[in-house]
Amino acid sequence: MKHVAALLFLFLISCQTPKDKDKILPLEKGKQYITVLGIAQDGGYPHIGCQKECCANFYNGKSNKKSVVSLGLVDLDNKQKWLFDATPNMHTQLATLEQHHLKKENLIDGVFLTHAHIGHYTGLMYFGREAFGKKDIKVYAMPKMKSFLKENGPWSQLISLQNIQLQNLQHDATLVLNNKIKVTPFLVPHRDEFSETVGYKIEGTQKTALFIPDIDKWHKWNRNIIDEVKKVDYAFVDATFLNQNEVKRAMTEVPHPFIQETIDVFKNETLATKNKVIFIHFNHTNPTLQKNSKERKEIEKMGFRFASEGDNYTL
Repeated sequence: MKHVAALLFLFLISCQTPKDKDKILPLEKGKQYITVLGIAQDGGYPHIGCQKECCANFYNGKSNKKSVVSLGLVDLDNKQKWLFDATPNMHTQLATLEQHHLKKENLIDGVFLTHAHIGHYTGLMYFGREAFGKKDIKVYAMPKMKSFLKENGPWSQLISLQNIQLQNLQHDATLVLNNKIKVTPFLVPHRDEFSETVGYKIEGTQKTALFIPDIDKWHKWNRNIIDEVKKVDYAFVDATFLNQNEVKRAMTEVPHPFIQETIDVFKNETLATKNKVIFIHFNHTNPTLQKNSKERKEIEKMGFRFASEGDNYTL
């Protein structure tokens, strides 16, 4: 019977898809991984002022609340954890890291910011004396983002009271976090009213991820998104809108690559390449925000993937 059980176990392991293996929560000591803490666009889900069916699905119990886009980076070996973007949901996202991933004396080892749009930095307010009120939490930011925080309240108070300790980031300059993990910020074109916008490359010992929650359009970037995706194992990319017809406002005001545009960019690529693309940062109107939507199922059949809160990706 022992031999039969062993053979059955090996059979089940061999039948797992690469997607299944990547998403297994790495519980063994000495592992590093990314965990998805939020998937919605800056306004979250349900969205303020929305009376449409998409948000009614939350109020009538058909859909769950979705937090604003954030990734957690966990190193169980070195007992360290970091956060990518400080969202309005940061207080519960940090609690999730604490309760379900890594509990330690200091709440977080650092927060990496992408840019100065409300969903990506305003969670810093929770570090202030009205809330957490502790000292010297490391916040990694690019030069213009640092200036914005220093020169504008209430963020400047976080600095003067030493609640946060700003850390320098530079375009394409790799930051070695420890002997297992490296992070590299890179500039992307976006509506840079108050700061520059960056994406991140996150490197573990075995695998690498891209995180680009916001960008105007792929063709505006001075890099080729296909080439960049091929260099990594996971690519969490901007999926704010499904297509042009989704909302009744000028898309020039809020430019993002439509999911349909990203699909068209990758249409001639292999299934293995498409499977690296993980859509994230969904507007509340985007039908693919809902797991069981027909639009999402059709896109998944093409080989593309969708981020869901609680997913884990080993590094």
